[in-house]
Amino acid sequence: MVASYLRPAELPTALEALAQGVAEGRPRVVVAGATDHYPARVGRVADEDVLDISALSGLREIAAHDGGWWIGAGATWTDLVERPLPATFDGLRRAARAVGGLQIQNRATIVGNVCNASPAADGIPNLLALDAIVRLISVRGERRVPIGEFVTGNRTTVRAPDELVSGLFVPDQVAGSPAEPGTRATSTFLKLGARAYLVISIAMVAAVVVRDAGRRITAARLAVGACSPVARRIPDLEAELAGQRLQRGIGDIVRADHLGSLSPIDDVRGTAGYRREAALILVRRALEELAS
Repeated sequence: MVASYLRPAELPTALEALAQGVAEGRPRVVVAGATDHYPARVGRVADEDVLDISALSGLREIAAHDGGWWIGAGATWTDLVERPLPATFDGLRRAARAVGGLQIQNRATIVGNVCNASPAADGIPNLLALDAIVRLISVRGERRVPIGEFVTGNRTTVRAPDELVSGLFVPDQVAGSPAEPGTRATSTFLKLGARAYLVISIAMVAAVVVRDAGRRITAARLAVGACSPVARRIPDLEAELAGQRLQRGIGDIVRADHLGSLSPIDDVRGTAGYRREAALILVRRALEELAS
């Protein structure tokens, strides 16, 4: 059977195509920027039915929405960099500048990075630290899934074949903190690779810290990527940071046992032991950077 390519202009048409593909036993592959899909198929026959959502109107929005921020499925990394956003997005914006080169950043989407579900996806640790929620839609209806539950393993997610991820919702990080004058949320992202640019992470850390007017930490969210099949939060460390003063030396709180849930592997880019030690250092550096 000859593979088909569909690029609809309307969302209902896209959802019907996904449902029909499942019914016929040929689920469609969803692409937006397709910066990972097509390079992975060089030298082989492209025999999959493709649904290209890049022409769907309204999916490229990045905007404040209902007590948080909405990132549409068509929004690119360049879109994110160019939007005026709160400091809670500084880490994600830093990741945006580290994804491939400018051509990739202009084409690749944030949602595509999530759906691709690579253990080394630069966006996922930041979105974990931002408590992002994935919105899935189909002809059957809509559901919302926390990003920590959406990605289930290396290149696997809970998305059903007839579902489309329409975007990500990031709730206002300060909203759940004590409403005191001077309360502020900040974030950062650090990654280690074999070179400065166009690099796949050996280890990476995203951090979001909310502190009050007296610089006491009211909430902390930290996530480590490229050191397990899925990026992981560090809940024991997050709990220990609560109530601490955000000042120089805060990184000394971080211990190796805080990262006990990580399960790094040995590969050509680094050993498991090296990754674990690198993650420990990056977590400390991230906290020190936010303190300074």
